[in-house]
Amino acid sequence: MSALLARLQADLNTARKAQDKLRTLLLGTILADIKNRKIELRRDPTDEDVVEVLRKGIKRRRESIEAYDKGGRADLSDKERAEVAALEQYLPPQIADDEIRAAVRAAIANGAANIGAVMGKVMPQFKGRAEGGTINAIAREELGKGGGAGEALENLGRGRSAGGAGGALS
Repeated sequence: MSALLARLQADLNTARKAQDKLRTLLLGTILADIKNRKIELRRDPTDEDVVEVLRKGIKRRRESIEAYDKGGRADLSDKERAEVAALEQYLPPQIADDEIRAAVRAAIANGAANIGAVMGKVMPQFKGRAEGGTINAIAREELGKGGGAGEALENLGRGRSAGGAGGALS
C-alpha cells in the first residue's frame, strides 16, 4: 500500500472518530475513487496513481465551482472550495512557474515548434507535480514570443490546421 493511501485512510478514521461528517464524506469519496482505480489497474495503486486520482477529484470540484458561481449558488461553491483546499493538502508541493518555463524554453530550443510537441516533451517531466493547464499556458506564452506564431498557435489549439483551409476564422 502506498504511503499516501495509508495517510488518507488514517485521516478518514480520524474524521470518523471526530464525527466530522463533511471530511468523512470527502475522504470516503476519494478512497472509493482510488479503489475504482485499483480495479482498473488490476494492481495496488502507487503514490503517483493516488495523486492522479486526487488531481481528478480537484479538477472535478473546480468545474463544479464554476458552474455554481454561474448559477448563483455561493453556498455550494464555498463547500466545493473547502473540499479543494482539503484535497490539496495531500498533493506533493507544486513546481514553481520559473522551473516550468525553463523546461518549456529548453523543449522549444530542442526543436518543439507547436504546442503538442512542447507539451509532449514537458509533461512527463512534471507529471503529478504541476497541472497541465499551467504548463499549457506557459507553453503558449513562450511559443507566442517566438515571432508571430501566435495566430497559428491559437488555431492549432482550436483543432484547426495552421494553413487555414479557406476563409476567415471566427
